[in-house]
Amino acid sequence: MSENDQSVVRVTADGPIRTITLSRPEQLNAADADMHRQLGLVWRGIADDPGARAVIVTGAGRAFSAGGDFDFMEEHRDASARWRIIEEARRILIEMVQFPLPVVAAVNGPAVGLGSTLAMLCDIVVMSEDAFLSDPHVTIGLVAGDGGAATAPAHMSLLHAKEYLLLGGRVDARRAYEIGLANRVVEASAVMSEARSIAERLAAQPAHALQDTKRALNQSLELALASTRNYGLVAERYSMTHPDHLAFLDRNAHHGSSEGA
Repeated sequence: MSENDQSVVRVTADGPIRTITLSRPEQLNAADADMHRQLGLVWRGIADDPGARAVIVTGAGRAFSAGGDFDFMEEHRDASARWRIIEEARRILIEMVQFPLPVVAAVNGPAVGLGSTLAMLCDIVVMSEDAFLSDPHVTIGLVAGDGGAATAPAHMSLLHAKEYLLLGGRVDARRAYEIGLANRVVEASAVMSEARSIAERLAAQPAHALQDTKRALNQSLELALASTRNYGLVAERYSMTHPDHLAFLDRNAHHGSSEGA
């Protein structure tokens, strides 16, 4: 699988390791419509790559992902766009949870909204000491239905998950490690090397045993997603037209937002 420099979701191959890079660095890798669509499609291609044994997900520049960009959220006003966005969100969740290869998140900077969910859907999370996680869905009038409601309590206590999602605040890297949202916290300069080291160890494991162990471990996450996904996604779709969210869009219409959902 070769690199596509023009893609906002770039895939590079280095031996048995594939690196997925979210690549809108000037927008802090906030997802536009193209990135959101590609995030639902990229996994199948790598799963079908016979040379791939492990995956790293990271962001270009100084952020992992700042969530959804403002222009993308403006599409919430359009009915057909809302259905498309929700179906793409469903695909991202299903594809990542069922993806057979081990995935290491190299969280090199802020991981907000969708970025936070992407990190939580990975198998091992390495965070820069100056990175943070945040899911501000509720604070901008949206239901946290496209992953957060299922993935957050899968990794930490329900009380911590409620605090995280209902208040929408930031969780710094050390706190993320303490409550179960990160496996390693390292200096900013060491994030990719640490993620690479872990990915190399994973790639060297017997593939069948590793992949079926991951499938077994992810059964609980699949069940959690199955129990919340349909309600959460439908509720999020309807919240896209709620006056609270539309008021947020109106307030930010002239200057945009780099930290969305």
